[in-house]
Amino acid sequence: MSETPDSAVRTYIDSHRAAFLDDLAEWLRIPSVSAQPEHAADVRRSAEWLAAKLRDTGFPTTEVWPTDGAPAVFAEWPAEDPGAPTVLVYGHHDVQPAAREDGWDSDPFEPVIREGRLHARGAADDKGQVFFHTLGIRAHLAATGRSAPAVHLKLLIEGEEESGSPHFRALVEQHADRLAADAVIVSDTGMWSADTPTVCTGMRGLAECEIVLHGPDQDIHSGSFGGAVPNPATAAARLVAALHDQHARVAIPGFYDGIIDLTDRERALFAELPFDEEQWLRTARSTATHGEQGYTTLERIWARPTAEVNGIGGGYQGPGSKTIIPSSAMVKLSFRLVAGQDPAHIEKAVRAWAADQLPAGIRYEVVFGAATRPCLTPLDHPALQSVVRAMGRAFQQPVRFTREGGSGPAADLQDVLGAPVLFLGISIPSDGWHAPNEKVELDLLLKGVETSAYLWGDLGENWRDAH
Repeated sequence: MSETPDSAVRTYIDSHRAAFLDDLAEWLRIPSVSAQPEHAADVRRSAEWLAAKLRDTGFPTTEVWPTDGAPAVFAEWPAEDPGAPTVLVYGHHDVQPAAREDGWDSDPFEPVIREGRLHARGAADDKGQVFFHTLGIRAHLAATGRSAPAVHLKLLIEGEEESGSPHFRALVEQHADRLAADAVIVSDTGMWSADTPTVCTGMRGLAECEIVLHGPDQDIHSGSFGGAVPNPATAAARLVAALHDQHARVAIPGFYDGIIDLTDRERALFAELPFDEEQWLRTARSTATHGEQGYTTLERIWARPTAEVNGIGGGYQGPGSKTIIPSSAMVKLSFRLVAGQDPAHIEKAVRAWAADQLPAGIRYEVVFGAATRPCLTPLDHPALQSVVRAMGRAFQQPVRFTREGGSGPAADLQDVLGAPVLFLGISIPSDGWHAPNEKVELDLLLKGVETSAYLWGDLGENWRDAH
């Protein structure tokens, strides 16, 4: 009896499992910590290792792209069909710092398998999730008899994601013609749980600023001058108090302009997830939920914008009292943004709001850092449906939908390339990203391989009008 396409994929993966894991372990041994200058050579070595391995996989074009920081890796494998869609896979090969004394049970850069889990720094974030595409593409070719993928396949694996991707947008802009794609697949994310496979459909953006307030030119006596001159610490407190209304909505005029609201279907899909709010509160080290009225906890952290006070200070901070009116105070704010919000508009709105809130006699500066745009893929997008079908085939159960409350460089790809961003990840919350004993579940890692093997054929077959 001949094999079905799915069983052929699984047979190929099973027969190449050991070699795949040996190769991944070799890559994980390279301590590509982008945040530590002493590991700069290791980050370069990691890029060169990956480029060579992608060449061995079959990619006819593999290049290491330098930046003003750490290098990225680019690879390309054209389809035989010139009309096939073009797909760009994004991930990163740098990792967070790690040392045995941080609480690891073994050397973080000496991979070890315990109870079906591969432990090492980068096992889940993000080397494991990048590397599963190498076996996935080979399984796709073996099961279909193709000599090239069913899509024009490109990879961009950056080397500075764990350091904030400071040179990533410039890299994408520099190589926009080489990176042009109909869709971007981000493999730097995760699933709800091992028992509930999910696809992420969006990430929030981020804008952040520091507001420094100045009153008198020096600290002055609160008895001689208090009540007669403006106090910058009081002004800072009033500014923070004015940030939200009584319903926990952001009170900055124009903040919600252009926002794409949740649909009834999306709210229903979120509600299907097995969310344990008490467990979530324990993870958050909090005793109560709080936020914009009219929305659930998941809706608040995934699909609603926020304004948060990250820091506030000013005046005397030492023991005892010092009865002064301080000369200065400061507030640090961050804004998580959702689809439809423009960071430039948010910056303009915050500046106008601060000007309206602050009294005469308070001088101030508002300094914004680099912003990240939000990204969202509609549920009915054909490429997203291919991801869902491929993951459903691999996991053999329905796939649900989530979003990410955080932000990442994927939005730069959407912004510069004008392509929808899709998320394909198999990591689960217990994998411990950035923590001691980071791991990846081997069964889930191989499900990622299988999903990748199915995805390219599904896209090539069902998305003929991508261009």
